[in-house]
Amino acid sequence: MLGYSRNMKILISGDMEGVSGITQWDQVTPDHPEYMTRSRALYTGDLNAAIEGAYEGGATALVVSDGHWNGTNALIEQLDPRARLNHGSPSPMSMVQGIDQKVDGLMLVGYHAMAGTAEAILDHTWSNARIANVYINGRRTGEIGLNLGVAGHFGVPPILITGDQSACAEGVAFGGDAMQTAIVKTATSQCAAECLPLVESRRRIRAAAQAAVAGLAAGGAPKPFVVTQPTALAVEFVYSRHADRAMLFPGAARAAGTRVEVTLPDMLAAYRAFRAMATLARD
Repeated sequence: MLGYSRNMKILISGDMEGVSGITQWDQVTPDHPEYMTRSRALYTGDLNAAIEGAYEGGATALVVSDGHWNGTNALIEQLDPRARLNHGSPSPMSMVQGIDQKVDGLMLVGYHAMAGTAEAILDHTWSNARIANVYINGRRTGEIGLNLGVAGHFGVPPILITGDQSACAEGVAFGGDAMQTAIVKTATSQCAAECLPLVESRRRIRAAAQAAVAGLAAGGAPKPFVVTQPTALAVEFVYSRHADRAMLFPGAARAAGTRVEVTLPDMLAAYRAFRAMATLARD
């Protein structure tokens, strides 16, 4: 730690598709041997690099929200013991569980780009089987924008994103140029990338996390990403049957065969509505 006196609580929201060395769906699917034997350790290693850098930058408390699949991916026995872990699903704030508990800054570790992004590893938005696109106030938005919007609802600035080049660019597009980035692989297609050696990718994550927290302490963090109220949510599903089920959400309107829309009071309500629709749409 660099000796900053200000108390700073950081929330790390973790996902797996943007983790160092991961390029395939099998690597992030819990019923596959690759996930069990290697991917969870890769994920935990990236989280640890961010935790280490955050404390070096001046963090005084740190919570990890495990945001992939059912939230049981990080290996707690390998996780830096200075961090607490939000584990399991569903939780009230989903991928950013804990964001409402007096957090000073948000880090996104291992994130991926939204559905339909070129040169982006495992691009999707929430569910590649059910969700084609999501729009917030008319702006196409993936998991990065959704989670930054919830953070902004609580006044929390986004300070770091790690993943491939497309995910990091998307983070900056929503979170601002002052947001630190750590590109751990360069995607050439949805399932191919030039991956850095783990020692280098973790060095980049650690350095970016340190700079992010040090910048926060110095007052140079990005502004929170605040979504205009009321907040219009539109979800385009893959098949009409998904939209049929999503229409069970109160107040929803069918804008097209696969598109369902609803207007909510604020971003938090829109986030919860989206999660509800995605759950209703399950096959």
